[in-house]
Amino acid sequence: LSGAALNHLHLVLGREEVPQALLRDRLALRAAEACAAFSGRPERAGELRDAVHLLRPGDLPGPAGETCLAWRRAVERPVSVKALGRALPTFEPGQIAAWLDAGKGAPVTRAAMALEAVLSEAPRADEAALILADATLSQALGWDHLVPLLAPGLNRAALRKQGDDLRLACHRALISSAVEAVRLASDLAHRAVHLKAVTPKLRARGAADAVEMFLTRDAVAASALPLPDRAARRLCDRLVDLGAVRELTGRDTFRLYGV
Repeated sequence: LSGAALNHLHLVLGREEVPQALLRDRLALRAAEACAAFSGRPERAGELRDAVHLLRPGDLPGPAGETCLAWRRAVERPVSVKALGRALPTFEPGQIAAWLDAGKGAPVTRAAMALEAVLSEAPRADEAALILADATLSQALGWDHLVPLLAPGLNRAALRKQGDDLRLACHRALISSAVEAVRLASDLAHRAVHLKAVTPKLRARGAADAVEMFLTRDAVAASALPLPDRAARRLCDRLVDLGAVRELTGRDTFRLYGV
């Protein structure tokens, strides 16, 4: 069943209309939310977005923000030891490379073995273990980028399993996570088509670059857009009116927007 689910996801990821970077970034947020729960922290998607997107220069993101940033960095660039080192700076490149090569056999088996290898050497490194397990799985499936799948489907008890028990837990996790990823990919594909369709209606200089940011990021603050502040806020309001993006916070200030 997990093989069928992953195969279907593989076909979906090959579709041109799916906004790949946006999908990975949103899946990264889900993985970060799961990791926060594993650690007993209360932060959910909204708080994680705030921790990352409302940072001021010189501010520290805090533990929840660091978790979210680690997942986002892990999915930004093609899978490599160097790219994973950006996401997991506390681990040496040689150690990361060894963990990536820890698994043998079929893709899910390799991912489970990588997960177990990390946790056996660093029992508290749940986040790093899940990132490296997903990286191993993605490489085994021939995907250029890491696609976060395991964390949302596992629970803390599953991470303490070993051998066949852990492998079966990974299979079960991937069935549900791959199905959810396919649903999300389909939804984002439809939303991306609509956003691209309304782009010609936007008159602000820099609007095309702003739209590209929305197509690659889970959430965007108006201040991050390549426009003057007032023009950026007007553009966001216009996109909301056109049904092309959503305001994600429900607040009147410090707003974040996303497809």
